Amino acid sequence: MDMNGKAKGRTKRESNLELLRIIAMILIIAHHYVANSGLINADGPINSNPVSLHSLFLLIWGAWGKVATNCFVLFSGYFMCRKNITLKKFIRLLCEILFYRITITSIFWLTGYEKFTLTELINVLCPVVHLGTDFSSAYLVFFLFIPFLNILIHHINEKQHVYLLLLLSFSYIVLGTLKPLFSVTFNYCSWFMVLYLISSYIQLYPKRIFDNKKIWSGACLGSIIISSLSIIICAWIGTKINRVFYYGFVVDCNTALAVITGLSAFMFFKNIDIPQSSLINTVAGSTFGVLLIHANSEIMRKWLWKDMLNNVAQYDKPTVYLHAVCSVAVIFIVCTVIDILRIKLIETPFMKKIDEPLNILTARYKSIEKKVFHKMDIKAE
Repeated sequence: MDMNGKAKGRTKRESNLELLRIIAMILIIAHHYVANSGLINADGPINSNPVSLHSLFLLIWGAWGKVATNCFVLFSGYFMCRKNITLKKFIRLLCEILFYRITITSIFWLTGYEKFTLTELINVLCPVVHLGTDFSSAYLVFFLFIPFLNILIHHINEKQHVYLLLLLSFSYIVLGTLKPLFSVTFNYCSWFMVLYLISSYIQLYPKRIFDNKKIWSGACLGSIIISSLSIIICAWIGTKINRVFYYGFVVDCNTALAVITGLSAFMFFKNIDIPQSSLINTVAGSTFGVLLIHANSEIMRKWLWKDMLNNVAQYDKPTVYLHAVCSVAVIFIVCTVIDILRIKLIETPFMKKIDEPLNILTARYKSIEKKVFHKMDIKAE
């Protein structure tokens, strides 16, 4: 323990959590298979018969996108609450986002699939677009808040941390779950901060319950079953009252079931024993790239799910189950290979070249910062 009663220890990335990162990305792709393809649109095939076997399979198959998103951000708080955010890390993240935005959209322009417009060019060159709906934009902005979040969590005691979590849980999760009764304005960036504070507490204040495999395996399995049942029940009720709300209890990241399922899955994988695997760690290191490729833009979604795979046309076929599983698997594998090649051939050499200039730039910034804050009589840490 340190002077504040916070546990010391390494935050080394283990293959058990890296495996969850892989599973989470596969679940996100599965979610996009259903949500971005027109299957659940107002005029989509699922709405015509939501309680058929095909519909229920697809609804459950694509139900875990928000749960998986929560898992991803929980990783950040758990591992980064003890680390410093450097300019180099931010540049790497920014360049990865811009690389895929520019490259993929340029391919669509050059092949004539999409018409070039100045508006679209500006949109592509802007790394931050929609904080409320775009994961990469929100995560990039959230990334800049991490140093301030770390200052906060390291300057409050455990009791204050708990009270803060209770307040945030009531504001975001309780009221967010009761959304028909209460209006909760939601955006990814602020929600990521809530998840960061949750997982940082788990890292900084170890408890016996946090390491109990039986509790978290039961919680994980139970929450998955309850979430699945909620989808089936909501689909059935919808047919009786002529209303569509299949994902009523997992529709947003801050709904109770999405939070409980994501957190229990994170805690379950945190406690399982998996030997260090370079393969798992390498694949997991490209999961963000997989997201940036397959969910790159509305153009990409249209081409992938509607034109190339044509998910809607597969709905009535007996092979729809195989189509769903194979499509997600192939997309994950292909995107992973692309990103691993990008890291080896582009990112690694590029970051080596700018390493020294970035160190010089950082040193100059600190010098200027010290002078400015000294004149303002403000202490800069």
